[in-house]
Amino acid sequence: MRTQPYNVLFLCTGNSARSVMAESLLNVLGKGHFKAFSAGSFPSGRIQPMAEELARSIGYQEPLRSKSWDEFAQPDSPSIDMVITVCDNAAGEVCPIWPGQPVTAHWGVPDPVTVEGSDEERRKAFRSAWMMLKHRVDLLLALPLDKLDRVATQQELRAIGQTGAHRE
Repeated sequence: MRTQPYNVLFLCTGNSARSVMAESLLNVLGKGHFKAFSAGSFPSGRIQPMAEELARSIGYQEPLRSKSWDEFAQPDSPSIDMVITVCDNAAGEVCPIWPGQPVTAHWGVPDPVTVEGSDEERRKAFRSAWMMLKHRVDLLLALPLDKLDRVATQQELRAIGQTGAHRE
């Protein structure tokens, strides 16, 4: 039986919305069993206000910041068990070599940052991305990870990425 939480790194190019939302969801819903982080290949340097608002709405208290994935590829970085890309650009990029050889998966989520229109239309796009991520995090939390080997874990994580959006 594993006593340490699983470390999960969510990646997206800008690390301003989707990866940050996934980080906050898993840290709140998987507290004690998972420790989530997020980063970007080309971090924007800022968190989207609507993403931060959603993270705070579920009680996420940790500081949110846009950071480079290089922070997690250092010898003294936390050992990452799973790396999950949440945007198509990051999924196609050449990632650093992660210490510990984590399992990887892609959970593509439409980018709410690109939605133009009224605040209400933009808020709806952020909420939709949030619900898709929440659904996938819920599926991750339901996995019997202590009973799965590395290959099975990777297969399950990748299957989660194929699930559709949760409809409100």
